[in-house]
Amino acid sequence: MKDQRPKLIIIAGPTASGKTGLAVELAHEFNGEIVNADSMQVYRYMDIGTAKPTIDQRKGIPHHLIDVVDPDEEFNASVYRRMAVPSITSIIEKGKACFVVGGTGLYIKTLLGGLMECPSSDPEMRDSLVRECLEKGSPFLHERLKMLDPESAARIHPNDKARVIRALEIIGLSNRPPSSIMIQHAFSEKIFRTLKICLDVDRDGLYDRINKRCNHMIDSGLVEETEALLEKGFSSDLRSMKSLGYRHAVSLLKNEWSSEEMSYNLKLDTRRYAKRQLTWFRGDSEMVWLEPGNMEAIRSRVKEFYEEP
Repeated sequence: MKDQRPKLIIIAGPTASGKTGLAVELAHEFNGEIVNADSMQVYRYMDIGTAKPTIDQRKGIPHHLIDVVDPDEEFNASVYRRMAVPSITSIIEKGKACFVVGGTGLYIKTLLGGLMECPSSDPEMRDSLVRECLEKGSPFLHERLKMLDPESAARIHPNDKARVIRALEIIGLSNRPPSSIMIQHAFSEKIFRTLKICLDVDRDGLYDRINKRCNHMIDSGLVEETEALLEKGFSSDLRSMKSLGYRHAVSLLKNEWSSEEMSYNLKLDTRRYAKRQLTWFRGDSEMVWLEPGNMEAIRSRVKEFYEEP
């Protein structure tokens, strides 16, 4: 039977791999619009540290799900899917191509495959985990998670307090590791027909791009942007403020690091993040790996996808 599901193109890849520029070029060529799939670009006032595309960089292409919440508002994969599906549907119903662009693998996976049914939060258990996290640190809890669910621990950064706590909470409430719940769910609620392109950049080239991006962020006012966020009343303890760039700038502002230390650690942590992104995307057998500079091959794949019956 003919597949009647609406067609959707994913442009994924590690940070600094050139996703935004490529997507804008494709959107111009194929009469498309872009839906953000970066977990940080959803936040208002956080522009430099998230490498949010400027108005000039967007080149007149409509971008959706950028600047939709404040840094202190809750945002997760569930909220993302709830906002993204109507946006994508609206774009496609207008007869336009839709490009979902970003490096947050969980958001893309949830968008395409649906939501897992996990136990609701237990306030008492969560408070206990939060207190333990405050006393002993997120890396301490991450070590526990590593023993209980190595697969989940590999996907969650030790400093990602919220996700570490939630994973341990799920284990405590269900007596099952989140990774096994994910496997059972299998993300099989596929409402779109997709072409998934992941940008394939050699390691040295990617690391050079990352280093240049970090330098550009710092030169463009990352520290000043972070200081302005703090002055607006956004706590450095917020999950959004614990992200790449902002937590590094906070350490500089607190005189915990010198400028040189902040720059070094930002580049190091960004490279580590890119490695985790690549690990995630390599686990998706549907990904088509293409070099960002090979526009002829990328155009050809997109054209073939839209010509398929």
